[in-house]
This record gives sequence, C-alpha cells and structure tokens, in this order.
Amino acid sequence: MRQGGLVDPFPPARKRLANGAVNRPAIEWEQRYRRTVIISDTVATAFVAAGIGEFFGARDAANWHEKWGILAFGTELLVLSALAVGRAWVPAVLGQGAEEFRRLGRSLFAATVVLALGGIALTSRNIKLWIFVAIPAIGLVTMSARYLLRLSLHRQRKEGRCLRPVLAAGSPATVGDLITRTRKFPHIGWRVEAVCTTDGRGLDGDELDGVPVVGRLTDVAKHVRHDGYRVVAVTPDPHWTPDRLQRLAWNLEGSDAEMVVAPVLMEVAGPRLHVDAVLGIPLLRVSLPTFTGGRRAIKEVVDRVGAVVLLMLFAPLMMLAALLVLVDSRGGAFYRQRRVGKDGREFTILKFRTMAVGAHGARAQLADRNEGAGLLFKLRRDPRVTRVGAVLRRYSVDELPQLFNVLTGSMSLVGPRPPLPEECAEYGPDIRRRLLVKPGLTGLWQISGRSDLPWEEAVRLDLRYVEDWSLALDTVILWKTMRAVLHGQGAY
Repeated sequence: MRQGGLVDPFPPARKRLANGAVNRPAIEWEQRYRRTVIISDTVATAFVAAGIGEFFGARDAANWHEKWGILAFGTELLVLSALAVGRAWVPAVLGQGAEEFRRLGRSLFAATVVLALGGIALTSRNIKLWIFVAIPAIGLVTMSARYLLRLSLHRQRKEGRCLRPVLAAGSPATVGDLITRTRKFPHIGWRVEAVCTTDGRGLDGDELDGVPVVGRLTDVAKHVRHDGYRVVAVTPDPHWTPDRLQRLAWNLEGSDAEMVVAPVLMEVAGPRLHVDAVLGIPLLRVSLPTFTGGRRAIKEVVDRVGAVVLLMLFAPLMMLAALLVLVDSRGGAFYRQRRVGKDGREFTILKFRTMAVGAHGARAQLADRNEGAGLLFKLRRDPRVTRVGAVLRRYSVDELPQLFNVLTGSMSLVGPRPPLPEECAEYGPDIRRRLLVKPGLTGLWQISGRSDLPWEEAVRLDLRYVEDWSLALDTVILWKTMRAVLHGQGAY
C-alpha cells in the first residue's frame, strides 16, 4: 500500500506464510528508499557533471583524455563508484543521524583524491576545474537532495509509517526506557512491538508501557523467526552473558533481523566507539574525546570564516533590528552579559536588547513565576520583554550579534549553550564537562526544543555534543538550525 511516495511497512493485514512466519513488507520500503537515494545521487552527479562539461567544454581538445565529455563521464563514474565502495548506500545509515552525511563526505573526498592522482598521471590541464568545482558542487546537490528525502521519510515516520518493527529484550526498566525514547523520537525509525524479559512478565503483567510481553529472554530467536521483527534491541540485563549474546547472534543468522546491543556507556557513540579483537576477544574500545588536533583546527577556521560570511550576509537584517530596538523602547540596541566559556573563562556575550532597561534587577521579583527547567530562569510571557524583543527572540535574531563573539574566538558556531556564572556555581563535576569546549551560537539544545526541554535533557544533549563531537555533526546541526529558527519552537 503506497502512501506519500513510500510504502507503508505495516498494512492492516499481515500475510502469514506456510511455515507460520509473518511476512512483513518492511524490506520492500527499505529497498525502495535505498533505490530512491541511489537514483537521486546518480541524477545529481550526472546533472552537475554534464552541466560543467557543457558550460566549460572544449570539444576541439587535442587529446582524448582532455575531452570534456570523457571527463564528465569519468567523474560521474568515479563518484558513484566511491559512494558504493564507501558504503554510502547501506540501508542502516540512510535517513537518520550524521553517519549518512559522514560517509557521503568521505566518499566524495576519496573520489577527489583519485581524480587528482588521475589528472597528474594523464597531465590533464582541465582537472583542477573538476576537483575544485565539480566535486564540491556534486556534494552540495547530493546532500541537499538527501536531506529533502530524509524530511519526507521523517514526516511519514511521525505518522506511524516506514518504521522498523523492534523486539526489545532486557530488563523491564531498560526496555521501558527504550520504548519511551522510540516514541519520543519516531524519526529514528524504530517501533517496539514486542518485549522479552527474564521471567516473561512486564511491569503491567503481560504488558510493558502498552507493548505486549511475548516471552522470556531465552525465546528471543524463536519469536524473531516467527513474527519477522527487523531489529532485536538487546538492553542491559544480568541474563546477557557473553556466551548467551553470542548464541543469540548465531540463532538470528539467516533471518532479516538486525541485532543491536546497548552498551553500558549509553551516551558515548559515533566516531569514538571502535570494536577491536584482542587475543580473540571482541572489545569495545572508547577513544578519548577530541579537544585538540587537526579537526579542532579546522573547526576554528570554519568558525572564523563562517562568522565573517554570516555577518556580511545578515548585515542589513542586523541594522534593521538595531534600529527597531532603539525606536521601540528606551535604551541601547545591544545587551552585554557575562557568560562562562571554555575551561571556565568568563567573557562578555553580545546580543540585541530584547528587554526593558533594568530587567535583570527585576528578576528577583519574578522568581516565583519561573517556568524554566533546572538552573534556567524562563518565562513564556515575560513582562520585561519588549514588543520588538518578542519577535527577535522568536526567530533568534537577537542572537546574531554573537557572531562577533565567534569572530573573536570566545564562542563557536556550534557548541553547548553558554551558561551564566551563577549557573556554573551550581554545576556538579559531570555538568562541568560542558566547559571543555567553547559554547556555541547553536547546538543540539537549539535544534531539539530549546527552552521547552527539561533541564536534564538539555544537559544530556550538551554532554553528548562534548563527548561525540565531529565535523559531520556540526554540519548537521547548522543545517537543522535553519528549520528550528523558522519554526520558532521553544524560543521565548
């Protein structure tokens, strides 16, 4: 049954096969989405390559390797081959997370290196155009197309379609947490449809948070083969010894199920996790967070260049905002406030003034009306906020002057939220890890609900960024910030 361009993986009637197993057409929609991505990448690559070849083409080139048509075809073939070899079309990474764009970027970089080496070997005079113009243009178009496809997929997942059926196996507490998270974040693509526990019982008898408990942990493989679940999510439980996990993996061989084991370090993920075999024993190696080195140097350059570009781009809007602030209420256009940055060093943050003069002194009188979570002070209808200030806050225009903080090096484009000194005075050792990196103009907090988030969730997102930072994650956050700003969710 087709809905919205993709196939609903869970139609009302499920066909039961002769052997008793349930035939779920989930693989069909996954493969259909994968084919759509491949076609999108192919068309985008061909469009860019052909366009550059046509625009800059020199059809009277003397040697065959200098003919633009061959260069265009060769570039397209090279890029598509790099995407295939780089596993950029694996269904497990399509439609979610930064890993999809990370693999796409690595594949394009590999294609660039091969193209450069080929140009040197063939002594082609035109190769620079393909390296510095064609490949970046292909990257921009393919990433944009994939993002649009991802938006369509996520919309359908919010409607309960295009989800992978999950069998969760573990303790009731950890499985309950997994069920809560999958319901809260449907864009991940999981729907827990069955649960197995140690004794075959849940917190509510035969159910756990509304999901049926279908058996014991020893029955997982049998239920997967019988009911066709696509994911087996193993959560922590004393039952899961290394031997039992290995036997479960063996018993799932030949099925369509993907086995996912939740590690003890729940908030560490991405590029820091590595599986190594030491003396025949598989070990999960967790590398140290990256706070220095080449990638951090690249981030510094991107911050400064990005701040200059954005200041030039938003200069007219910033001048208009400053003028409106001055006209709307008495006081200056800018507001300066002390914040805490990297390693606990204080700096002065710059914002457009959105409140009446003397608003900070009136905060004590509003303490009993605080709606903020944890250490944050927030009011949805703050009487101190001016009319223009409310509009500037809703669309985050008041934060644009912070680009000067990025330019001077006290902030980054992406990072944790810059806290107030009085907040930091209340931090425990774990929360103080937010100060290991520069605070950001935007971050995971910004794109996940901002002031609507509970305090614990905001802290968790900031710590996750500190632990799992990468250039690909920064790119995804910057991209999603535009949508978050336009929607204005949690901004007040």
